[in-house]
Parts: sequence; C-alpha cells; structure tokens
Amino acid sequence: METTTGLTFRDATDADVDTLVALVESAYRGDDSRAGWTTEADILEGQRTDPEGVLAVIKSPDSRLLTVERDGRIVACCQLEHRGTYAYFGMFAVSPTLQGGGLGKVIIAEAERIVREAWGVTEMHMTVISVRDDLIAWYERRGYRRTGKMTPFPYGDERFGIPQRDDLRFELLVKPLV
Repeated sequence: METTTGLTFRDATDADVDTLVALVESAYRGDDSRAGWTTEADILEGQRTDPEGVLAVIKSPDSRLLTVERDGRIVACCQLEHRGTYAYFGMFAVSPTLQGGGLGKVIIAEAERIVREAWGVTEMHMTVISVRDDLIAWYERRGYRRTGKMTPFPYGDERFGIPQRDDLRFELLVKPLV
C-alpha cells in the first residue's frame, strides 16, 4: 500500500503533545504496537515517553519535533536535535497500521535534508537498542553504520520502560550527510 503521498511536514506545537505521546506509545508498546514491525513489546513494557518528555523536545532551542500529517491527521514524528557538527535523530514513530508502506524511508530522508539545510551538519547520529536486529538492518539499508559504541540501558528509570530482559543497551548508529 502506498502511504507516502499527501504528506505535510511541520514542527510540533504544545497542542500536539497528547497526540504525539499516543503515537509514540502505539508504535513501540503494548498490543497495538504489534500491528507494525517496530514494536518493542517483547523486550520492554511500560511507557516509551510521556507528555513532559515530548514537551521538553518541543521547547528545547536545539531540538525540533518533526510532525508528519496526512489528511489533517498526525501519522508520524521524529526528534531532530542539533549537537554541534551532527544532528541526533530520535523518537521516530510511524503509526503501526501505516508501517511497511515506505513512509519511514520518506520521513528519514526528509529529516536528513532538513538538518543539512537548517544546521549544516555533516552526520546524523541515533541510538538503537542493540538487540533490535531487524530495526538496525533497516537503518543500515538507509546508509547508517553500526559503530559498536554502546551505552547502558537506564535500568530502574521507568520513564524509558520496564525491561523484560537483562541484556539491553543502546548502540550508536551514524550516517554521513555529505
């Protein structure tokens, strides 16, 4: 199913917070997330984000929460944060019922274009839970490379979810934007 036409990209506003929290949660947690392939339901329970976290990204002077709409409805989002010579890509969520139709490819390409133009950065960085082989492979097909640089998962901080296994950590993925 073609899902990439008629998209509108804009920065999130305070009025979008509840919708964006629901979108991110639906893409990663609980039974609804199983409709898509990005679910983390088998490795993490609890929340993926909260209104405070989303609002902090919207309000940060170095961040943008790129919101993607189709037919007036928010269908995806991603965080873009300016960190000197590179941009950080995070909080990427596509509505589970729209996953697998090419929407993610279009959004990540637009995010890369935006950070190159707006901030003049030469790299995009992201962190992915290292056991998410399918997701890492998807990013590798988009030009991201594994660095082997790991950071610990914040066990005990339920703002990031409740781990269902004890081997979670984040791996840094990097893509040159030249």
